[in-house]
Amino acid sequence: MKYVELESHQSFGGQQKRFKHWSAVLDCEMNFSIYLPPDYRNKNLPLLYWLSGLTCNDQNFVIKAGAQKYAAELGMILVIPDTSPRGDKIPDDSSYDLGQGASFYVNAITKPWKNHYQMFDYISIELSELIRWHFKTNGKQSIAGHSMGGHGALMMAFRHPNRFNSVSAFAPIVNPMQVSFGKKAFYHYLGDEKEAWQIYDSCFLMEHYNNEPFPILIDQGTADEFLSKQLQPERLESIAQKRNWPFQLRWQKDYDHSYYFVASFIHDHLLFHHQYLK
Repeated sequence: MKYVELESHQSFGGQQKRFKHWSAVLDCEMNFSIYLPPDYRNKNLPLLYWLSGLTCNDQNFVIKAGAQKYAAELGMILVIPDTSPRGDKIPDDSSYDLGQGASFYVNAITKPWKNHYQMFDYISIELSELIRWHFKTNGKQSIAGHSMGGHGALMMAFRHPNRFNSVSAFAPIVNPMQVSFGKKAFYHYLGDEKEAWQIYDSCFLMEHYNNEPFPILIDQGTADEFLSKQLQPERLESIAQKRNWPFQLRWQKDYDHSYYFVASFIHDHLLFHHQYLK
């Protein structure tokens, strides 16, 4: 699987890189970013996938979160995919919560989206194989994300039992079947049959999960403008409590939905994952 390096920057002794490659799954060219810590030169390391939120690409987290310092200290590779297929021929929408930058990490089954919007398979299979073949890792991996990406991280972990050692999220959309962000995206990408929606809904997936549970950390700001109508993490917490799941929901007073919030607690999240990636 060929890929081309677009840029590389020295960062905390490691390398922050960006690549492009042709995606057969999405039928378009895709970019992804990766941080390789200093120890990458000498040993195989664990990795953390980061899935970003609505309107983001692979650069928002790289530039705004400040994660490289902590990844360098902990010896952790960071893999940051784009949030959707991109390009002039790729279907899009004028609203920010549908189309390019708003894939919700699903495999679309309706027109005009289905020919390109196969982000679940892109992250799960194609990009995963590219990373496995071209970068040295020790085989251990975890996943994290923000907002729509928090939904993606949780959902990916539930759908892939035993693949990820741990999961964390900032302000995730935990029950997309029941909130307007999710309903809109699922209707357009998946049609109106609710059974097709269930496999992408973290609350449904946790309720029906029959494998060994993985530890989950969620941070949620109390001043988040999307909290009451779109996020509602207490829904997932309620299911976790009933199932005795290793689950922690932390309420962060006065924090909003922005990357200022992510940057404030990203160290905690990398430390959380590090204990399960040793």
